[in-house]
Amino acid sequence: MTAMIEKSGKNYRGKYRDWLTATGFFIIGALFRLWHLGTPKGFIFDEVYYAKNAHSLLLHGVEMDAKGAAEFIVHPSVGKWLIAIGIKIFGFNEFGWRFSSAIIGSLSIALIYFVAKRLFNNYLISCLAAVLTLADGLHLVHSRTALLDLFLMFFVLLAFLFILKSQHWAAGMALGLAASTKWSGLYYMLAFLLFVIYADYRQNRALEIENSLLVTLKGSWIRFLQFVFVPVAIYIGSWGGWLISARGYDRKWGRSRFLSLWHYHAEILNFHRSLTDKHPYSANPWSWLIQGRPTSFFYSTSKGCGSTGCSQEVLALGTPLLWWSATIAIAVTFGYWISRREWQSGLLLLSVAAGYLPWFFLQKRTTFSFYSIVFEPFLILIICYVIVKFLEPDSHGNLPQQRLYAIYGYVALVIVNFIYFLPLYMGTVISYSSWLSRMWFPSW
Repeated sequence: MTAMIEKSGKNYRGKYRDWLTATGFFIIGALFRLWHLGTPKGFIFDEVYYAKNAHSLLLHGVEMDAKGAAEFIVHPSVGKWLIAIGIKIFGFNEFGWRFSSAIIGSLSIALIYFVAKRLFNNYLISCLAAVLTLADGLHLVHSRTALLDLFLMFFVLLAFLFILKSQHWAAGMALGLAASTKWSGLYYMLAFLLFVIYADYRQNRALEIENSLLVTLKGSWIRFLQFVFVPVAIYIGSWGGWLISARGYDRKWGRSRFLSLWHYHAEILNFHRSLTDKHPYSANPWSWLIQGRPTSFFYSTSKGCGSTGCSQEVLALGTPLLWWSATIAIAVTFGYWISRREWQSGLLLLSVAAGYLPWFFLQKRTTFSFYSIVFEPFLILIICYVIVKFLEPDSHGNLPQQRLYAIYGYVALVIVNFIYFLPLYMGTVISYSSWLSRMWFPSW
């Protein structure tokens, strides 16, 4: 009895420490994200679409243009409804339409702490995952901009945590919200469905169940309910405003509202297929991991930097040292998966692949490197996985202190690298020479 009480007390203290730590990371993240959130002024990059769409959803329940005409939109509404929350609270201004991104971005830092804790059961590694997320420039830029991709990333990461906790109905709901933000959430719906079915098969084999494959396939219907039916139901529900209102684009195209919705989706699919317009910041997926062509969300030759020439930019650039090391970590993790077949390495590689590899089949489509934010948490978790392997004790059970110091040094370098580029993440006015010194490559 005494042992049970002591164990219960340790579990309580552990959960208390986890929540306290995660809250601390949330607060630090919020400070970076809410500080001067209204800068730069005006719409930056695709805020001109999503902020206006969010405001229209508040006013009309569907997307309408400034003249009151139905507007053709190519993404579902959940992300825009989240943006609308900030507008409802603070008004239709820069702080208002960026507020939800700042909060969701801060929450995702706390979320990755819990994900890492579930994956590795190590307090230090969990803190490391949160610190590296804090020190990623691409994450910070998305958290200070009213785009949809950060919300997509958050829901995917939330679904990932639910899968780790075997809460598959909740995972399906999170995936439904992801797909209801951007269609690319569908890739994760398929990837995670395949993973849980495979996990069921491995479990049945471990239990030495006869005809384990057949048993798994017969029982997979519940997985389809959780990872297909639930997300699709939530997705259809996200079009509720369009279905109820008669003012939405193509709302009266067919004899029934659902036939019109099907036609609308055919038009959206055609738009995505035919999006091949040239853009100065388009980037082939081959260059995303090494940050070959980051997207400039905003640039201005402002004044007030104390120099004759000033620059102000918001550059969606992942912290270079972090992303370059993640690229190496992917190769190392793949090697561990080949040699050891550990489920952590396989699941993390699958989670990167689901958000990354589909873009390689769209070589003619206009694509941008900032799309990679959806799998950025899994890159960080892959780095953590490699660090866990690097810190494995030797044959005598000893941990070489030099390796621990090397990890501390790596994290310190990433933070320094992040601080160096911080003016480009925050849209700070700096001298042109300072800005130019941060353009490390001609493609930037």
